[in-house]
Amino acid sequence: MKTAIGITDPNRQAVANELAKVLADETVLYIKTKNAHWNIEGADFYDKHKFFEGQFGQLDELIDGVAERIRAIGHYAPATLKSYLSLTHLTEQTREHNDSQGFIKELLADHESIIIILREHIKSFANEFHDSGSSDFITGLMENHEKMAWFLRSHLTN
Repeated sequence: MKTAIGITDPNRQAVANELAKVLADETVLYIKTKNAHWNIEGADFYDKHKFFEGQFGQLDELIDGVAERIRAIGHYAPATLKSYLSLTHLTEQTREHNDSQGFIKELLADHESIIIILREHIKSFANEFHDSGSSDFITGLMENHEKMAWFLRSHLTN
C-alpha cells in the first residue's frame, strides 16, 4: 500500500537512504561494543564488562528505533551484515590488547563520528526533504549518542 504521509516519494526515499546508513553505523557500533564486552581484559574487567553491557543494551534500542523509522516512512530497513558493511562509515579494528582504555577510545571516536553525521542531517531532513518527524527523530538519536559519549569520555584517564 502506498505511503501517504505528506512527504513526496523522492524525499522519503532520500531520507530512508540516509537512515539506512545510520542503521548500518548503529549496528556496527553495537557489534564493536559487544566485542568490548566479551573481550575486555585487565584489573577493571568486571566493571567495564558491565559498563559495555549497558551501552550495547542502549544501542540495541536505538537500532530498533532507526529500523522502525525507516519502515514508518514507507521503506524497508536493510538487515544483512553485508549491507551494513557496505553502508557504514565506521571501520572494524583488530587490536593486540583488549584493555579498557583502548576499547573506550575507539568506541568514543565512533560515537562522536555518528553525532557529527546526525547533526548534519537535522536541518536537511526538515528543510530539504520536508520530513520534520525524521529530523526530530535523529535529534533524539544524537542526544542519546552524546550521553553515551559523555559516559565513555568520563572513563578516560587522559
